Amino acid sequence: MLHNDDVIAYPTESMFGLGCDPNSKKAVKKLLNLKNRSIEKGLILVASDFDQIKMYVNENILSNKQKKKIFFHWPGPFTFLLPAKPNTPYWLTGKFNTVAVRVSAHFEIIKLCNAFGQAVVSTSANISNMTPCFTSEEVFKCFGKDFPLLNGKIGNEKNPSKIINIINGKLIRYV
Repeated sequence: MLHNDDVIAYPTESMFGLGCDPNSKKAVKKLLNLKNRSIEKGLILVASDFDQIKMYVNENILSNKQKKKIFFHWPGPFTFLLPAKPNTPYWLTGKFNTVAVRVSAHFEIIKLCNAFGQAVVSTSANISNMTPCFTSEEVFKCFGKDFPLLNGKIGNEKNPSKIINIINGKLIRYV
C-alpha cells in the first residue's frame, strides 16, 4: 500500500497513527489534506532502526555527546528534532531546518517499517486539533469504513512521544 502513494492507519506506542511514504510528495499531501494540517508544521518519521532515517539527517553536525543522548533513548518513545540534510523534502521539515525522527521499540511500527523497507511518516490519526483515534473503530469513524488500516495493538504509552530538539536541548512536547 505505501508504495502506491496511499495513506494508512497503524498502531503506534500510544494511539493509532497515520502514515505514508515520506519520499512521496503526493502521499504526504494526501495525508496533510486528510488531517487538515499545514505543511509548515513538518512531520515525524518513525523507523525500525537508525539506518532507515540516515538519509534525512545531517549527522556531521551532531556532537558525540548529542549522539550518545539520542541512542540512549532509542529505540523508544522519544522523537528528536535533528539537523536535516539539505535535500530532505520540505514536506517533511516544514518551515524548519530540522527533521523529527523516532526509532521505535513498538513491534507494530518495527514490522511496518521493515516490511516497507524504510521509515514511514507518523502523525496521530485524527483531524488536526481533534481527539486522536485509539481504536480501529475510531479510525473508521473519522476517515471512513474503507480506510486502509494495519491491524494490531497500540502500545502501553499513555501519551504521544516526547519531542526533544537535540540542537538546543529544549523539550518541545512533554505530556
